[in-house]
Amino acid sequence: MKQLTEFLIENITGSKDFSVDEQETDGRITMQVTANPEIIGLIIGKEGKTIKNIRKILSIRATQENKAVVVDVAEKNKL
Repeated sequence: MKQLTEFLIENITGSKDFSVDEQETDGRITMQVTANPEIIGLIIGKEGKTIKNIRKILSIRATQENKAVVVDVAEKNKL
């Protein structure tokens, strides 16, 4: 699931400047995407359409595995 998420985001944004953390608990997979503010807009898309479609694709895959998936997007902290 993590590889699919990375593939989708990398091809949508054209950047590798993000990270994806995958956690699974009780049949629920949580994908935490952390990216720079410059590409968060590309990941979310106009009116949230891009992230909705990413979630749809991942939910199809999760359904095949009898699981649920949640995708969260957060801004990368600048240290």
